Amino acid sequence: MSDLVLVDTNVLLYEHDARDRDKQERARAWIAQLWRSKRGRISFQVLNEFYFNGTQKLKPGLTRKLARGAVRALFAWEPFTFDERTLEAAWEIQDRYRLSLWDALIVATASVHDCKHVLSEDLQHGQSFGGVAVVNPFAVSPDAML
Repeated sequence: MSDLVLVDTNVLLYEHDARDRDKQERARAWIAQLWRSKRGRISFQVLNEFYFNGTQKLKPGLTRKLARGAVRALFAWEPFTFDERTLEAAWEIQDRYRLSLWDALIVATASVHDCKHVLSEDLQHGQSFGGVAVVNPFAVSPDAML
C-alpha cells in the first residue's frame, strides 16, 4: 500500500500510555512504520487533542515539555489545517454517517487531503466513508497493510 494514512489522536495517546503495553507497542509499531514509509499524515486538530489529552487526561500524564516535543516532531508530517471546504465536508459526513463532529472532521480532513486511510480505534475497522477507509491499528499490523 502506498496510500497516505491520517493518524487519529487515540493512536498517538496509546503510543505514550504505559497502562496498556500491548496497545502501546502496536501504536509505536504503526507510527514507526509510517515514519519509515513517509505515508503518515496528521492534522492540527489531532495535534491539539493529543496535547490536551496527553497533558490533562492521560494517567500518568505527559509533561508539557514532552508533549510539546512530540507535537513538534510531528510537524515534519506537515499537519493539515481545516478550512471552509473541510468543515462543509465534515458536516455532510456527520449527517450521513451519524458521527460526532470531531470524528467527521478527521474523516473529512483525510478525504480533502487525499488520505485513503484513517488510523483510529474510535471508528469501525474496515468502514469506508466515501473513499476513506478506517484501519484499527490494534486489529491489523502495519506490516500486513503497509
